[in-house]
Parts: sequence; structure tokens; C-alpha cells
Amino acid sequence: MSRRIVLADFFSGCGGTSRGFADAGIVPELAIDWDPDAAASFRLNFPTTAILERDIRDLEVDEVEAALQLPGDPIRLFAGCAPCQPFAGHRHEPTHRDSRSFLLLEFLRFVEALNPELIFVENVPGMQRLSASRGPLAEFVDEVSKTHHVSHGTISSADYGVPQTRRRLVLVASRLGPIDIPRATHGPDTDNPHSTVREWISGLPPLAAGQADPEVESHRAMRLSKLNLARIRATPEGGDRRNWPEHLWPDCHRGGFDGHTDVYGRLSWDQPAPTLTTKCISYSNGRFGHPDQDRALSVREAARLQTFPTEFRFFGSLASQARQIGNAVPVVLARRFGDHLMEHAETFAGTPTGSAQGPCAPGSDRDPEITRQAA
Repeated sequence: MSRRIVLADFFSGCGGTSRGFADAGIVPELAIDWDPDAAASFRLNFPTTAILERDIRDLEVDEVEAALQLPGDPIRLFAGCAPCQPFAGHRHEPTHRDSRSFLLLEFLRFVEALNPELIFVENVPGMQRLSASRGPLAEFVDEVSKTHHVSHGTISSADYGVPQTRRRLVLVASRLGPIDIPRATHGPDTDNPHSTVREWISGLPPLAAGQADPEVESHRAMRLSKLNLARIRATPEGGDRRNWPEHLWPDCHRGGFDGHTDVYGRLSWDQPAPTLTTKCISYSNGRFGHPDQDRALSVREAARLQTFPTEFRFFGSLASQARQIGNAVPVVLARRFGDHLMEHAETFAGTPTGSAQGPCAPGSDRDPEITRQAA
């Protein structure tokens, strides 16, 4: 009997994981996140998906179980892609246990109780080093391995079609049968070159710092001070503060300081971007300057570099939208893993792979609207 795959998206954020898996044919049935702006963004894009806007520490297993009482005996996929910053909930003071370590083990509580057929985890590679004796990943893998086949490793998102050199720890687990991490789709050992900044943002209308485009939602750039405007004008494509005359140097970079060369940097058109962070629209917080316009990335450009389609909507202030985008799993990366999980389920459970629609369908990773404009 054919069985569909349904997703419970823990730490769903604005929905990067859910969108990528949905493009692969997986049905997002449940989202869980405590941030009100991220939950509002998720609702804008997934109006039929149930959302539990809760701190995971206050969430009971039976609430998730009740939300997943679905007809047809579907295959359940649990995704646990927690924000990589130390976690502080509504009612608790941040501690070491309120960090990435704690979040992964909270996710484990639901995995152990509800025993889903499939599991997906994505986080920063440093999650492996949070404890000198027994890290959270080792504990998670030990427990999940009692019931599931498990595979994990560190990958570059660029090797899966994302225009970022974003390194991530990924884990997949299955009760259906042996599973591995999907092979790279882009890069030197494949038929596809790495995707570039140009491919994803060159078709968007030009902006000045502090300006918003009236036609493209969230295509808005932060203001720049006169000093930072002078700095970015002195920075060539792909350059950074090392290209400036001395009178533009920040005080903290004088006296022979040569670290942090990505801050105040411009992106290169024909290379992947560096990792987008929660400050991805701030010129002074990374290599987030537009390649040739005198401003930082707009919210929409940052979203494009995280491979969100143009129609994906974001709720909240500029800073909130940037935080949601920086915390998200890139949509195309989730799509690659979604395809892999669909094929795995087809092999071991006779699940149809289905046919995905939309901008991330096979052979069309890029938003058609942007592709046409760029052409």
C-alpha cells in the first residue's frame, strides 16, 4: 500500500525546511516554534499546516501525537533544525543547557516517545564540540541508533545547489532501512558547477541604501551612515576593508589588526556567498555588501541566497526578517534531502515519489521570475 510522508517540523522558524520538503512531495502537517514573528511568517506561507506556537520545553508529547493522528497510516518525518544561537525561551534564563545541546536533546524526547519512521537534523558543525566529554550529538545518535539506521556528517550547502559556502552538520535516520546522506549534486565531482550570487539575485531591481522596492515584497535595504557609505564606495566587488584608505579604517582595526576580513565586505557575483547569518542585511556584520550597489543585501536578496522563492513572504521588522532568514535551512538544501528521503521511502516502503510543483521542481532550482529577469 502506498503511504505518503508527513512532516512534523520542530523549530520550524519561517519554514525553510517545510518549503524544501514540500517541494519534494512531503506534506507539512505540523510546525512548532516559539518565536511569534517566525510563526506568523510560517502561517503566511503554509495556511493549512497546524502550528504549535510554543517553547519546546513546555510542549507535551501528547500534543504532538494528537496533531499527527492522520488517516492512511502515513510515514512520519520529524525534522529538528534548531537555531544555532544559544537559546533563551520566554520564561527561562539562558544557561549552557539552553543552548544547541539542550534543544537537540529536547527534540530527542519526542523522537523517543513517538518513534517516527524518518528523522532529519541540520545544525552548525560546532554542535559536535559543545561538551568535552559527551556531546549532544553523540548522545542523540546513541539513543536514536537503538531504533533507527543513522547517518550523519558535515556538508557544504554549496555542494547541493545553494549559492553559499554554508557548512552544516546533517543527520538522517530511518526505521525503514539503511540510509545515507545524499550525494553532492554540485561542485567539482558532479556535472553541475556551484551556484553563484549572480544566478540568484542579479535579476532583482536596483536599490539605494535605505530604499524599498514597491513591486517586490521585502526587497528593502537598510540605511547606511555617511561613513559606511564612503566605506562601501571604496570597496570593489569581492573586496573588503583592506581596500580602504587608512582614514576609513575603524579604530578597532588600527595598529596592525588583520582579523575579521569579511566584515564590511562585498559579495562576488560569480562565486557562492559566505554563510548568511541572522545579521545578513547589515553591512558591518559580514560580507553582506551587494556586489556593485552601494548598500547591504536587501531582505529579499538574503532570502534568495537562502533559496527561498520570490513569493515566500516574511512577517516582522527588517531585523526580525533577517533573523528568520539567517536561521532557516536553505530551501534547496531541504529539497535535496527531501528528494533523498522520498526515494528511500519508495525503496523500503513502496511510497510514491510524487511530482513536486513550483520553483524548486527538478531541473528548475531557481525562481523562474528571477531567471527571466536575469536573462
